[in-house]
Amino acid sequence: MNLAENTPLERLFNGIVKENPTLVIVLGMCPTLAVTTSAMNGIGMGLSTTVVLALANLFISLLRNVIPDDIRIPSFIVIIASFVTMVDMLMQAYTPELYKSLGIYIPLIVVNCIIFGRAEAYAYKNKPLASFFDGIGMGLGFTLAITVMGFIRELIGSGAIFGNPIGSLPEYAPAIFVMAPGAFLVLAIMITIRAHIINTIEARKGIRLPVTHTDEEGSECSSCAMRMSCAGKFQKVEAMMKADKEAKAAAAKPTDTKPADTKPADVKPADTKAADAKPADVKTAEEKPADVEPVDAKAADAKPAEEKPEEAESPENKKKEESAAPQSALERLKAMKTADEAEKEANK
Repeated sequence: MNLAENTPLERLFNGIVKENPTLVIVLGMCPTLAVTTSAMNGIGMGLSTTVVLALANLFISLLRNVIPDDIRIPSFIVIIASFVTMVDMLMQAYTPELYKSLGIYIPLIVVNCIIFGRAEAYAYKNKPLASFFDGIGMGLGFTLAITVMGFIRELIGSGAIFGNPIGSLPEYAPAIFVMAPGAFLVLAIMITIRAHIINTIEARKGIRLPVTHTDEEGSECSSCAMRMSCAGKFQKVEAMMKADKEAKAAAAKPTDTKPADTKPADVKPADTKAADAKPADVKTAEEKPADVEPVDAKAADAKPAEEKPEEAESPENKKKEESAAPQSALERLKAMKTADEAEKEANK
């Protein structure tokens, strides 16, 4: 889905799918593993956390220009603790059974990593409306994940759904799924299934290439469950891939037009060179009498030097002279080697 950033729909989709706090960022593991013995516990814990998340994000965003940076963490604690106290009292008054089953984990929402993480990473830096929907999206993603997890654990471990036993399943249900090892096992399976589905969809659409390792830049991390906690660049991956495609397309177009553009450019300098060469020839023609004397003098001086190697004017010597001025260093080395070999044979 291509949604504009920081809009309500984009924040909801981001919290439920892209940055799901349980299945992607893997935050808030204490209530996730301890409370999800039943689907009803997951719904109660998730909805209470959603209320605290949304209200805390809203108020922190409203006060972001008032709260100093040095005391922002204590300020976050005070705001979050206020809303947690309200939720705790309301649940104790209206849902006492659920309150008893959740126990100490309702007050512990104050130090939940999900709420602190969103307050620090998003609410303190963005506008109130976007922060409010970011809290709702994160809370709904958390609620959905732990509700499904509680449903699976309750069904397999207790043979019941929302507290209602199914036939004779409770007699044969493995109790390990209601215990701590079952929580880790179900969570791992859910993370794996979610990553496989997302990677398959992205590979078909060509959004990102599925890889098995996250690099330092975080540009190719579609199969890593911790991709949001490394550098927070998951939101920009699609834009980066689009920019790469556009850059490749833009780079491919000039390569096709370059030969057509360079041909006329190559022809013009050829004409100008010929035009420039004419005055140069005229000058040399006028300067011939002046140039003849030094040429003759040089020839006169060079005669004794040329008379010595008269024997070297044979065809073999001419070939040597032609090969004496090679263009590359390799050819020079080869020529020197051949000359040395020839001298050695002559000395023999």
